[in-house]
Parts: sequence; C-alpha cells; structure tokens
Amino acid sequence: MNSTCSAFVIGETVCLPPIRIPFYFSLRQSIFDDIPDTYVALAAPVVTFWLMSLTFYCLDISSWRWLDKYRVHESEEVKSKNLVTPSEVARAMIFQNVMQTLVGLAWLTEPPEISVARCQSEMEGLGRMLVLVVQRLFGKEMGMKILELGGPEMTHWLYWWGIPAAQILFALFVLDTWEYFVHRLMHTNQYIYRKIHSVHHKLYVPYAFGAFHSHPLESFLLDTLGVAIAERVACLSIRQAIFFFAYGTGKGVDDHCGYSFPFDPFQLISGNNSDYHDIHHQAVGIKSNFSQPFFVHWDVLLGTRMTREDIQERRQKVKTT
Repeated sequence: MNSTCSAFVIGETVCLPPIRIPFYFSLRQSIFDDIPDTYVALAAPVVTFWLMSLTFYCLDISSWRWLDKYRVHESEEVKSKNLVTPSEVARAMIFQNVMQTLVGLAWLTEPPEISVARCQSEMEGLGRMLVLVVQRLFGKEMGMKILELGGPEMTHWLYWWGIPAAQILFALFVLDTWEYFVHRLMHTNQYIYRKIHSVHHKLYVPYAFGAFHSHPLESFLLDTLGVAIAERVACLSIRQAIFFFAYGTGKGVDDHCGYSFPFDPFQLISGNNSDYHDIHHQAVGIKSNFSQPFFVHWDVLLGTRMTREDIQERRQKVKTT
C-alpha cells in the first residue's frame, strides 16, 4: 500500500494511510502463548461461570448484614422452596460444561492467520465498498468530496469499531430472539414444560450456581445451539466469539444470582436483570418475562412483560374483590 498518497481514491485503487492498531487488538496469533484462540473460546464460558458462581456463593455464605438489602429473597427461602439440591445442580452444570465444550470443538473452526497485510487488504476492500455506498447516497461528485475529507477515518472507524460492535450487537439480538421464542414455547406447550423445562423451574428461588441448571435437551437447544447459531449468523471472529461466550455466560449467571445490586455492571446495562428474571421464576410470573439473557424488547412488543408494580396491582385487585 502506498502510504504517501494524498487522495482516498486514485483510479480504481483505495489509498489508506499506514494501518493503526487500536488498543483492544493484538497481532499475536494467539492471545495466550501456545494456547490456540479456539481453546480460549471454549474455556471462556466455563471459567466465567465458575468464577462468577463462586463469587456469589461466597456472598451467599457470608454473614455480611449489608448484603441483606440487596437480596431478592431471604437466604432461608433458597433452602426451603427449591426442589433440587446444590449437589444435583453442580453435577448438572459439570455435565453441561462438558457437552458445550464437545459441541464447541466440533463447531468452531481454526481462525485465519493474523497479520498486518491481511488487515490492510480487508480495509482496502471495505474502503472500496464505502466508495460505492457513499457515491450511491450522495452522488458521485459530492460523494468524492466527502470521501476525500474523511474516507480514511471512516474506513478505520468502520473496520475497527463500527462493524465489530454491530456484529456483537446483532449476535446478542439473534440469541435473545432464539431464546425468547424457544423459552416461550417451553412454557406454552404443557408436554414440553412438564418433561423438559420444569427441571429448570425446580429452582423456585434462583441462585448463581443454578443459572444453567436444566434438562440436558434444554441445555442443548436453548443455550448451546442458540449461542452457536448467533455466533455463526453474526459472522463473529474467534476473538469476538470469546467475548460473546464469556459475556453471555456472565449475564446468565448474574440474572440468577439472587442479588439486585445498583452497582452491578450487568444490571446497569439492561433492565433484563436478576430481579426481572426472578419474577419469571415465581408462580405469579411464570407466564411472563420470557426474554433472556440480554434485553426485554420481545416481552415488551409481545405483551409478556411483568414488573414488580404489575404484581402489586394484581394483589391490590385481589384484595378489593
């Protein structure tokens, strides 16, 4: 690439300045020495699950009184209302970790070699596409003026920030869509609920270790397959997949943690939090709040959202009738 050219487009060639690597990206072939990124992607959700679960478990068994105001339920409710023991939950989670890892080994492919030349080539291709789009939107003359003023910066931003962020957001949307409709089906079909999904609802009072406790078939269909479809449809790179797998697992654990912390980053990002999902685990809300794990738009659009205020209104109506 000619780094001294002053124009963005010269003939059929897109001219970009020397590549600038953002802080989040590494040209190393593997993030960790001697460990392929595919293995890191497989390990990320497992490590995230157990680290976060252990953290919340330490909070659960602590005697810190300041935690009481953040608990969704009293500690004794976990012991008295849940229909499955912690040891059964742990065994189910180990089984799911193994199953997800085996599916991941078959699903994930070796990523292409990382190099400056490859990044430059991809950015040039993106630049050519940008030329076509801008000229189509603004006309050839105005489009060229826009590109000469900001073409390199737009290409850089799109390649390193805009497109990767859009891919991640799209993956979150795809997974939310998959899980909402499959989850809702598991409640509306009584046979599926009784034989499969009811296993997850044995945790009437959720806690972090039980975030993904479910029937093996549900674990595969709802979580493993849903994540795999979202990763493939969004065309995530292996390093985007590492983030997506870890973030999705962390969000799922946090949604079942039993605490409503005002300073929890997972709960600050989205209204689909531990309190929101806890309503779904209660008898009054079991036909509501199907959305998981990221946003609540499907519940809002399809009329299945329930809030604490809605519960209070229902109770008031019962008292007055």
